[in-house]
Amino acid sequence: MDEKPSTRKSPEFCSLRYGLALIMHFSNFTMITQRVSLSIAIIAMVNSTQQPGLFNTSTERPLAFTFNHSNRSIKEFNTAEVSVYEWSPETQGIIFSSINYGIILTLIPSGYLAGIFGAKQMLGAGLLISSLLTLFTPLAADFGVILVIVIRTVQGMAQGMAWTGQFTIWAKWAPPLERSKLTSIAGSGSAFGSFIILCVGGLISQALGWPFIFYIFGSIGCVCCLLWFTVIYDDPLHHPCISIREKEHIVSSLTQQSSSPRRSVPIKSMVRCLPLWAIFTGFFSHFWLCTIIITYLPTYISSVLRVNIRDSGVLSSLPFIAAASCTILGGQLADFLLSRNLLRLITVRKLFSSLGLLLPSLCAVALPFVASSYTTTIILLILIPGTSNLCDSGFIINTLDVAPRYASFLMGISRGFGLIAGIISSTATGFLISQDSVSGWRNVFFLAAAVNMFGLVFYLTFGQAEIQHWAKERTLTRL
Repeated sequence: MDEKPSTRKSPEFCSLRYGLALIMHFSNFTMITQRVSLSIAIIAMVNSTQQPGLFNTSTERPLAFTFNHSNRSIKEFNTAEVSVYEWSPETQGIIFSSINYGIILTLIPSGYLAGIFGAKQMLGAGLLISSLLTLFTPLAADFGVILVIVIRTVQGMAQGMAWTGQFTIWAKWAPPLERSKLTSIAGSGSAFGSFIILCVGGLISQALGWPFIFYIFGSIGCVCCLLWFTVIYDDPLHHPCISIREKEHIVSSLTQQSSSPRRSVPIKSMVRCLPLWAIFTGFFSHFWLCTIIITYLPTYISSVLRVNIRDSGVLSSLPFIAAASCTILGGQLADFLLSRNLLRLITVRKLFSSLGLLLPSLCAVALPFVASSYTTTIILLILIPGTSNLCDSGFIINTLDVAPRYASFLMGISRGFGLIAGIISSTATGFLISQDSVSGWRNVFFLAAAVNMFGLVFYLTFGQAEIQHWAKERTLTRL
């Protein structure tokens, strides 16, 4: 039987924990815009003669809708001021995946250290470093592709520090019956950020030149850092502005969870724990398809639908407004089902995991067969990220259920599995579409669907929601 947390509530409106969720939403928004900036900028950065079927038509043919100034003036500005690079699809795949290499290097150690020393400083420092490196990306591109890969790798290390620390904070701030809601508000920042960068990135590239995509969102990140260091605290006990009522509500709801300090991690028990492997497998499958969509969606729309950079950015942004909406609505629905005792915790986790892996797989498999239909293709592309983000109320936060004491450390490992999937899928996609565009995209989506199905079956078979014995004992297992 799942343990039933206390149902005593404090007012949600104007509560500090929801303010924290909004600030974390903004932080995730900032990091994803810095990560995805290259996906939209690269359409203008590369030499079109090196990419069969990929057109930077914003400087070569009229737009469906225009700025007040002429296309010719835009073309002359971009040609005179902005460099163009001869990067093949294979090279682009390596550049896209390089940020994942950096994230993997820091996910596990940063998650563990954040649990010991606190997440505020580590998360804020990661956000600041990522923002500064975003500002330097255009300069790095002029020095060569190697430096771009290095910059992206270091930026990934910084973002790995920032992302994993979030679950250390939620382990101390989120009452059990509000976890899906709070984490979905914070996590939806990534989807909303993808929507904004893809929507306005093409406009910025066309009006000012692609380097300003990096300048603008790098600057926004620096501003976000000031807000982060000023407002965020590691736990409610030390926050100077929290009300006594809210503090008591949070603390009392978490009393059933062991909070004793730890000096070691029960690695052997974790390795033998099948529910953890179910979570890791879910992350691997989920990130495989999500990385393809985030990274290659502008390229797919530009090459398959034959639209210009401005229209490509706007169309590429639509799936992520759906993803942000589904993330928040999914979190609300999950906590509603739990608070009303309509479904058990494990049933809720498996239900949303199933929807988040099965539905986008069906859409991905259908894409190659409807490529001739502009409207149907756009609808399916909108549904893939939207339905995929239902996983945020499934296995994505399952570590908070099975091992809240080690949530940040395990989230680091989980994201590590996801990012390994991202590296493989980004590189494989670049290779497949470079061989043949039509069959290449078909193989990309079929393979992604197969990976999703494997992850779903494994999670449904071995997933659990009870706190594991090694995670609630005060006696610490030796490494």
